[in-house]
Amino acid sequence: MHFQLRIDPEKPERVVVCAHRRSELVEQIEALVTKGTEENQLTGYTEDDMRLLSFSEIQCILVEDGCTMAVVDKEEKYRLKKRLYELEEMLPESFIRISKSALVNEKHLVRFTAGFSGAVDAVMRCGWKESVSRRCFAEIKRRMNGK
Repeated sequence: MHFQLRIDPEKPERVVVCAHRRSELVEQIEALVTKGTEENQLTGYTEDDMRLLSFSEIQCILVEDGCTMAVVDKEEKYRLKKRLYELEEMLPESFIRISKSALVNEKHLVRFTAGFSGAVDAVMRCGWKESVSRRCFAEIKRRMNGK
């Protein structure tokens, strides 16, 4: 077995395990890495990668094809193992529900755009756009005006 550690304060922390198969050791490593991350991080997965995502870097969380996804950048999405309602309970107040299938991080929200049909989109700092439901938009307006 080969072990490599790189310390770079400029890059986000991540743990990559390359294994021939899932074993008890791999399970223990995963448990160790994900233990205690509930406070301000989530574990995000791609097909061949697992990464700790801090709440502050997540721009949007949405349900896509039945999977809960965290959008970190326009081209960078990670699958989450929790349901949207579970995440809504544990995330900080900066995350706003904008529809039945999406939450956005208010800190990354740049603007709202309106279309000809009256539909409203939330535009994130990374350029990602997500539709806002009318019911949620009314609550968002009340929240924004209250600040």
